Amino acid sequence: MRILKVTCLLLSVLLLAGVVPALAQGPPPYGPNVTLDQAKKALAGAEAEAKKNNWPVVVTVVDTGGNVVLVARLDNAQFGSIEVARQKAWSAVAYRRPTKVWEDLVAQGGANLRLLKLEGAVPIDGGLPIAVDGKIVGGIGVSGVTGAQDAQIARAGVDALK
Repeated sequence: MRILKVTCLLLSVLLLAGVVPALAQGPPPYGPNVTLDQAKKALAGAEAEAKKNNWPVVVTVVDTGGNVVLVARLDNAQFGSIEVARQKAWSAVAYRRPTKVWEDLVAQGGANLRLLKLEGAVPIDGGLPIAVDGKIVGGIGVSGVTGAQDAQIARAGVDALK
């Protein structure tokens, strides 16, 4: 029993040693809201990536307040993905980090499972903050295929603004 407690304590310290420096840097600050033109460019980049791979998805772009700016449901995308894409975009902008961060932490199990109770933190890849000039202006969320594929599409949307 004592060995288990020491092991858990050691693992907690190691986890915090890796997480605290990353959190100390902090995510980029918020900037002005994504403009409609920027949202259209991001959506077009994401849509092009999805169509290139024949992936039926929903793409949602939100502003810094998590309000929907644009949403597109590609042909044959399941309607359930409308809400999931919105939640991924909201999570990415609300917590100023990709939803993959939550997915990876939850996958580690243990104390990280508490994150499942963190309101709005979607632990599924496919949500990214949108940054312009080093400031977060919105978020993009994609849903409809695997998390990694959703993230690939979201990345294409973010990259379209560069």
